[in-house]
This record gives sequence, structure tokens and C-alpha cells, in this order.
Amino acid sequence: MRGFLLLFVTTVCIFCSSNAAEDWGRNGHRATGEIAQKHLTRKTKKEIKKLLKGASLALVSTYADEIKSDEAYRAYGPWHYVNFPFGGTYNPSEANPKGDIMVAITSCVEVLKSSLTTSEEKAFHLKLLVHFIGDLHQPLHIGIAEDKGANDFQVRWFDEGTNLHSVWDTKMIESYNMSYSELAANDSSFSKEEISEIKSGTVLDWMYESRELCENIYATTNKGDKLGYNYMYDYVPVVRQQLEKGGIRLAALLNDIFD
Repeated sequence: MRGFLLLFVTTVCIFCSSNAAEDWGRNGHRATGEIAQKHLTRKTKKEIKKLLKGASLALVSTYADEIKSDEAYRAYGPWHYVNFPFGGTYNPSEANPKGDIMVAITSCVEVLKSSLTTSEEKAFHLKLLVHFIGDLHQPLHIGIAEDKGANDFQVRWFDEGTNLHSVWDTKMIESYNMSYSELAANDSSFSKEEISEIKSGTVLDWMYESRELCENIYATTNKGDKLGYNYMYDYVPVVRQQLEKGGIRLAALLNDIFD
């Protein structure tokens, strides 16, 4: 009996750890949060520390994914992405009536800026905002409805069957084999001028930048492709750049809100 229980517990642990990696994945979101932390002003850091009760942006960056399984938060599901046709533009009047990532970011900023919302409401929407800015910079979160943001775009990752969305969310980052803190510490060291340029523009501008990358990914990838080292060589630098841009822009938004 003890042998059976040990086998059962071991199997459950392996199952949980393998699924944890599947859940930009955790490393990507945490890297974005960690990079943002480095670009916050002193006052903003103080306000965020108070709201999050000492938790870091990296720690709360996965919160919006963690609450997905709770029925009470099911309405926030569509807030992680936006879909519209290739060659088209984002039209709020034609957007998902349940919301999308543009609605999500606007709503979170409004709650955080309002003098009428409670500390609990601000903390909740701050956690969401950290995650959604990360999602905004994952190109396939700015996708098309036909294949559910490439979730139905089947490919092979080395010898494993998967979908293109998962490759970008998780597979490349996991295969790169760096922790979120290593990814954040080994950023590309943009110059001050480049950082200023990255922070400029609006959330809509940033969304269209990701959309351009999304269309490029579709143009260079076919259903059924076997992706591996060559794909990583082409796109890991893009992934790392997007993580860093997300962190820089998240910090810019938060500094604007709290400073």
C-alpha cells in the first residue's frame, strides 16, 4: 500500500509540475514584472508596496491567470486578448461585448487613478494590469478569432505536438532555460534614447506594434511545421525584446498613475 501511495503522490507531483510550465507563461510574465520594477520611481515603488502589502510586481504578475479557474472571475477571461482580421484595425464598436485587452488595460488604469475606489479594488486591478501589459506584448494575444489566437494552429515543437500559441506563450521561453530573474537581469540594455522611444505612444500604438509581429509570425509559419532550433534562433531575440518592452511600458504607466 505504501508503494502505491508513493507512486500516486509522485505521479501527481510530476503532473502538476509539467502543467505549471504550461501556465507569455509564468517566467515571461514574471520577467516583465521584474524589469518594470527597475524602472519605477521611488514614489511609485512606495505606493505599490503599500497596495500589494510588500509583494513584488513579479510575484503578482501571474495572478490574472491563477484566478481563471474561479467561477467568480470568469468574466475576466476575454480581457487577456483581442482578435480582429488581418489587414484590419481595432474598432471598439465591433469589439467583444465581454471586453478585450484594450478594455482591460483602460479599466485597470481608471480604477487605479480614481479617488473613489478602495485600496482593495486598486490592489486587485493593479495585479491585473501587470499581467495584461505582459499579454499585450505577446504577439499572438493580438490575434484572429478564426483559430483562437493560434490556439488551433497546430505545429510540432521539436518532437512534441502543440499549437503555435503555446510555442510563444511558453515553449520558447522554457526551452531557452533561463529563470525569470535571469531573463530580467540579462536584458538588452536599451539606451536612454531607446527607452524614451519605447515609452512613447499610447497603449493602442503598443497593441498595433504587437499586431505587426503577429502578422509576421503567421507569414513565416505554416500549420504542421516542425519548429525547433532555427525557430528559436529567429524568434527568441524577439521574445526577449517584447518582455523588456513590456516591463519598460508597464513602469511608465505605473509612474504616470502613482507619481
